[in-house]
This record gives sequence, C-alpha cells and structure tokens, in this order.
Amino acid sequence: MADLFRFPDPVDEHAARTVATGVVVLALAAIASRQGWLLVLLAAGFWARVLTGPTLSPLGQLATRIVAPRFGSPRPVPGPPKRFAQAIGCTFSSTAVVLWFAADAHLAALAVVGALTVAAALEAGLGYCLGCQAYALLMRVGAIPASACPECAELTRRHPDLAAGS
Repeated sequence: MADLFRFPDPVDEHAARTVATGVVVLALAAIASRQGWLLVLLAAGFWARVLTGPTLSPLGQLATRIVAPRFGSPRPVPGPPKRFAQAIGCTFSSTAVVLWFAADAHLAALAVVGALTVAAALEAGLGYCLGCQAYALLMRVGAIPASACPECAELTRRHPDLAAGS
C-alpha cells in the first residue's frame, strides 16, 4: 500500500512534458466548452498524480508507459519539484471546481484554469516548469529544507549563481 502513495524520483522529463500536454488539451477543452465536469476531470487527474504519481492517473499511465518511451532514453529530473508543481496544479484545478460548482463563478473558474493552462503550456512546449522554479526559490530561502531534495540542493551547491538568484 505504501508503494501506491509514492511519487517517482527521478521523473522522466519526457513523461512530465507529455502530462503537461494532456493538461493543456483538457484545460483548453474545459475553457472552450464551458463544461464544469471537465474541470472535475482535470482536478481528479492532479489529485491522482500528487498522491500516487502516475499510478492512478490515466494521463500519467499514458505518458509513462506509451508516449515517453517513444522519445528514446529517459531524461531524469528530480521528482520532488515535479510533485510540488503537480500540487500547485491540484490547488488551481480544485479552486476552479469550487468556483464553478459552489460559488457559481464560472468566469473566475475559467480564469483560474487559464492561468493553469499557461503554466502547463510552458512545461509542455518549452520544458519550463513554473512549479519547479517556485520549489527552487522556496529551497533558496529555506522554506523547503535541502533534505527534501538532495539532488536539488547539490545542484545549488554546484552552481552558486542559482543560490544567489541570478
């Protein structure tokens, strides 16, 4: 059971970008169709990935088992920042669900999903993870301990310019 609630570390960058592409497609579909159930699907996917990595996420399974292997050798990146990014996506998508169904604030929900779409598009298209950048910043200021991601801390030690925020 403990393995079920384990997030992979490292994460294959190809899989992460594939998941981000799926998020962009689903988020754009929700925005274009204005269907609240798509927001629920989006949030459920984020919850599944935050809690279990790709294990209970259909999109995560597609990314890790089918799409990413077709890109060749895995490109490993640290898992903790990717999980943090998924948690931010979970927060945004869950907020959109609450706004849509509990507050009947459809435009606000779509605006939140729009911001999520921009972040996911940056990851999908450019490999630039805003959540990972936030994680790095929180490590630099000591809000996240170095023990949470030893590989991230080592990167900062090897490149002091990153620690200085340059």
